[in-house]
Amino acid sequence: MKYTLGFDIGSSSVKVSLLDIEKGTSAASAFYPKTEMAISVPQAEWAEQAPEDWWENIKNALKEVLDTANIDVSDIKAIGITYQMHGLVALDKDGNVVRPSIIWCDSRAVDYGREAFKTLGEEWSLNHLLNSPGNFTAAKLKWVKENEPEVYQKIDKIMLPGDYIAYRLTGKKTTTLSGLSEGIFVDFQSDSISNELLEYFGFDEGLLPEQVGTFAPQGELTSTVASELGLPAGIPVAYRAGDQPNNAFSLNVLEPGEVAATAGTSGVVYGVSDRLAPDPKSRVNTFAHVNHTADQRRLGILLCINGTGILNAWLRQNTAKELDYPQINEVAMQAPVGAEGLRFFPFGNGAERVLEDVNPGAVLKGLNFNIHKQAHLLRAGQEGIAFSFRYGMDIMGDMGVDTKVIRAGKANMFLSPLFRQTLANLANATIELYDTDGSLGAARGAAVGAGIWKSPKEAFDNLTRLEVIKPDADRDRVNENYEDWKQQLNKLLK
Repeated sequence: MKYTLGFDIGSSSVKVSLLDIEKGTSAASAFYPKTEMAISVPQAEWAEQAPEDWWENIKNALKEVLDTANIDVSDIKAIGITYQMHGLVALDKDGNVVRPSIIWCDSRAVDYGREAFKTLGEEWSLNHLLNSPGNFTAAKLKWVKENEPEVYQKIDKIMLPGDYIAYRLTGKKTTTLSGLSEGIFVDFQSDSISNELLEYFGFDEGLLPEQVGTFAPQGELTSTVASELGLPAGIPVAYRAGDQPNNAFSLNVLEPGEVAATAGTSGVVYGVSDRLAPDPKSRVNTFAHVNHTADQRRLGILLCINGTGILNAWLRQNTAKELDYPQINEVAMQAPVGAEGLRFFPFGNGAERVLEDVNPGAVLKGLNFNIHKQAHLLRAGQEGIAFSFRYGMDIMGDMGVDTKVIRAGKANMFLSPLFRQTLANLANATIELYDTDGSLGAARGAAVGAGIWKSPKEAFDNLTRLEVIKPDADRDRVNENYEDWKQQLNKLLK
């Protein structure tokens, strides 16, 4: 028997999956903590987590997986890692974390990225970095440099969250090309580190870890950590990717024209392209996909909506505590399409890149005390999330991403019949739902990186499609309501 492990380091929880290589299916999985992981908010628009919490949650979830599967751990042949993108973890020379991680939804660095975009030149930034430096890892590091100089002086290496977990497993400080690109450190004209960006921000290139391949042995489990985890020493870490490139990989989205989506705490549509064609306003972003090389360009065009599942969770916690999520979906469908004019704008989780780094906050408009009830509120929330997806997908369409089929795991918001049907109608696309998730994708990637499977395509021979959703008779009504929502959003942003 052969198995691989996948670690998914999310901002809400850490999930671990054990993949049975012969069957191509999950042998066991678990997540931890069982309630949402804490996010520290020291000031408005800040968001931090302690990397040590990720590590402790890995240990707890892994123990549950091993106890459930009851396998011979010597049969585990590789580990893959996926992680919340764009975070900043800073280590000193001894490998100690020098401050809490500034995570993806933290907005404190927006002004630094905006000024870099202006000074480096918008045309240069888009042609070389494929993005504005925005609120990504490089800009977050600049914030630390300017506002915490005593902390900055201690930094030996900066890492993304997945790089840090790989370091804890192997003792090696490394990163990947896709990771460097999500931090906005890569010049895509030369497929190398951008000296211009480093010079502008005043960073020494030595702060960046050594680069390793995405699908490749990246280090081996140390004996000390192996004992801590209950695993054999020497297991290779053989795959690493940010959560959205990895989600696309887990759905076998690898070639130009293929599209994946997620709708967890945040929502993402991710399309693969072979063209250097950034959005002129940098509202959606382009990064190196997991299979990108200088010889075979594979770029991931990423639309992110920060306020997605977090809005649905907020509605439940504050207006429908007596209901579980399936019941919420049932109640929401009792209201008609369009929720009788009630409009929810789900932008309450930090600055939204799709809105040009504006943070308008979440807004509920059109509330009528004589008409609207709980069902309308819940439906307006889910429709607002789907409308925000369509808003960003229109931008992707202008970049040449022709979305005919959307692949997604059957999880989070895609468990809602209302949400997925609304999105299918808005996109005029077929949605295919699969039995997979990020941690299983990471485990598949590990099998490829360790050479157990010969290619990424071989990893998906047993991928199970669970459901297909096509546009239905409500498509015109849904799109009419979207046009009204968009007009109101444009007024809101003025």
